[in-house]
Amino acid sequence: MKRIAIQGELGSFHDIAAHEYFKNEQIELICCATFEEVFEHIKSDPTVVGICAIENTIAGSLLHNYELMRSSGTTIVGEHRLHIEHAICCLPEDDWDSINEVHSHPVALMQCRNFLSAHPTLKAVEAEDTAGSAAYIKKHNLKGNAAICSAYAAEMYGMKVLQNDIHDNKHNFTRFLVCCDPHKAALLRPIENCNKSSLVFSLPHEEGSLSKILTILSFYDINLTKIQSLPIIGHEWEYLFYVDVTFDNLTRYRQSIDAITPLVRNIKILGEYKER
Repeated sequence: MKRIAIQGELGSFHDIAAHEYFKNEQIELICCATFEEVFEHIKSDPTVVGICAIENTIAGSLLHNYELMRSSGTTIVGEHRLHIEHAICCLPEDDWDSINEVHSHPVALMQCRNFLSAHPTLKAVEAEDTAGSAAYIKKHNLKGNAAICSAYAAEMYGMKVLQNDIHDNKHNFTRFLVCCDPHKAALLRPIENCNKSSLVFSLPHEEGSLSKILTILSFYDINLTKIQSLPIIGHEWEYLFYVDVTFDNLTRYRQSIDAITPLVRNIKILGEYKER
């Protein structure tokens, strides 16, 4: 049985992502209050695997998680894209005419802005977790309170779904990264099956330094799928570049890394995995 550390409660979108990624496998979830706690579990027990949201098609990148991934010493061994579908739920005895507050994570509330605008009598209350909001309402029998979460979480906690698909944009996806202790990586993904890599590096403060790197990657037929820059704290106007690339030939990919290494600073391969 795999032990998977996630941020959030049972029924959260991290829970759903974990079960979809490890479909048909037995898993035990370790629910964490913060992303920092996820990586602490991996550090204290190398057999633990972590799942961590990294970007959303509406809310954008989770910038802090990039730094956690880099500094944790873990290795990315997989990714999973999850369609995010929000529902509003309440206690079984409540209904539309009796609820006056709706609780959820700030990002979920933001993603359901049009729905909330159409229901001005509902007071939006920020909480730490989507599924956790449903669990809290059920545990404390908070009549008049609703939660925005997945229908999966609503069913798990015995809540009544008032309406499904209340999110503004139906093309709402979150990308999750699967990470583990580097010594366990080969057990979770054979390197010969990999066609995607996540890198981080900094660049000398010289004109055209980034374009040189991109030109080299192109020469080796490496496809750049994402680039994210973050400032280096304490170094004005210097940045770390987090880059995702895909490739068809593992040897050509390795050659491209060798070619750009002399031109960058502090390059680190965060993980090599299969694109999903």
